[in-house]
Amino acid sequence: MPKAIRFAKTGGPEVLSWEEVEVGPPGPGEAQVRHKAVGVNFVDTYNRSGLYKHPLPSGLGAEGAGVVEAVGAGVTNVKAGDRVAYGTGPLGAYAEMRNMPADKLCILPEKISFEQGASMMLQGMTVQYLIKRTYPVKAGETVLWHAAAGGVGQIAVQWLKALGVTVIGTAGSDDKCALAKSLGADHVINYKTENFVERVLAITGGAKVPVVYDSVGKDTWIGSLDCLRTRGTMVSFGNASGAVTGVDLGILSAKGSLYLTRPTLASYAGTRADLEATSKDLFDVVLSGKVKIDISKTYALKDAAQAHGDLESRTTTGSLILVP
Repeated sequence: MPKAIRFAKTGGPEVLSWEEVEVGPPGPGEAQVRHKAVGVNFVDTYNRSGLYKHPLPSGLGAEGAGVVEAVGAGVTNVKAGDRVAYGTGPLGAYAEMRNMPADKLCILPEKISFEQGASMMLQGMTVQYLIKRTYPVKAGETVLWHAAAGGVGQIAVQWLKALGVTVIGTAGSDDKCALAKSLGADHVINYKTENFVERVLAITGGAKVPVVYDSVGKDTWIGSLDCLRTRGTMVSFGNASGAVTGVDLGILSAKGSLYLTRPTLASYAGTRADLEATSKDLFDVVLSGKVKIDISKTYALKDAAQAHGDLESRTTTGSLILVP
């Protein structure tokens, strides 16, 4: 029988178990995928810890790449033998094989490896909607991007530079700052040792920035607002340091009639048309060479708990993948 990572209670990485699972034939609208690689993302830790609630017991992971082995009735967008990748769930990617909704699958171009596909779909499509639709950046603008050396951040820095944007990136160590700089960030700030608000004000000559992209959460929340110009946009899309809670909306008016959004990929790629457009834009920019996908570490699928521990320690950079 195939095996998968499952968890029956929320908690730390230790709640993850390696179990045999039964995978029957795909049902109507489903495709059976044998994974070649699976992506690890910070949102997986939220699902495992209970920050995001799901019925238990549960599988984990929303991103993977592999080969279609069979399809159920009514499936026309993929067929047996197709190379596919996905990044919008449902949960259960931490598995050797699974059945999933066929309309969540994207055909993976031949020139993109399974390992790249598994490490870029969720993160890359996240970048696409953030910079193209949540706040459509324009050439010549300056943006602040927190966690610029992470998996999402690395893709974002490269893509923003390809669009002609000036990037101020933050990271939690000098090594991570150097990495963000090597990817094209114009300015880097170690927010553990520097006051990033003061640095942003200095870099922009007091003008501040029109948009902040923040996946760190509570540790950078107030400072991020202070970096925004009047009517600027705060894009909060993660909680690596903890969730932002107890917000008094009056703070947005006090700091300059700011806009605030808490977007998700599920909302931006929820229809088949949106998913196809988002993934195509990502594939195109990767195939062009303007964005390179860095896989910083590979783990055996059964060692998912170790991958989570490393990710939550905030010592990793780039993308992490699991290989069955």
